[in-house]
Amino acid sequence: MGISGWPAGEQPREKLVNFGVRQLSDAELLAVLIGSGSAGLDAVALSRELLASAGSLRGLLASDRETSCRLRGLGLARWCRLQAALEVARRHYQETLRSRPVLDAPRHTAEFLVAQLRDRPYEVFCCLHLDSRHRLIALDELFRGTIDGASVHPREVVRQALARNAAAVILAHNHPSGVAEASQADELITRRLRDALALVDIRVLDHVIVGDGACLSFAERGLL
Repeated sequence: MGISGWPAGEQPREKLVNFGVRQLSDAELLAVLIGSGSAGLDAVALSRELLASAGSLRGLLASDRETSCRLRGLGLARWCRLQAALEVARRHYQETLRSRPVLDAPRHTAEFLVAQLRDRPYEVFCCLHLDSRHRLIALDELFRGTIDGASVHPREVVRQALARNAAAVILAHNHPSGVAEASQADELITRRLRDALALVDIRVLDHVIVGDGACLSFAERGLL
């Protein structure tokens, strides 16, 4: 029997409308997004199978296109739909940061950076460009590297900060290993960037390293 034959209170979409989105399980949320079942499975049963195959909701959303499309019942169109939903959530965080000074909302900043960087399979170096009131102008991905490092060029960081007319910046990068600890190389490049940006009167407020759901703040550690 398909989902349409279920009692109204158990159908994911109707459950969302009547009781709120927080009352849905991971499989029910996924079923709403993918819209229909496949190969004899209703949307909820298919969603449970996909979650089991990927290991978790996070595992499913973080899987690359080739890996995801090998899962029974997913396919390119549904993978695109899931990636679009994930990007909507990321942009929601970014709009939240734009509405108030970044330093007044460190929790939102950390959540935003984790959502942006945590599941990247390679190292990414980003810069949050801020105005004179420390409100977010833009987050720019400046350098992309390998699983254990990315080359960072101070000249490009300065050039982009000037192009954004930034008064201050927060540097950020991820560690694909999941360990949010600063290496000697991280400390060295932070000092070089701080000194280079100071020459054009742009302050480095922090450097955030994103690990597996956790962040390290250079400012909080006294490393700036």
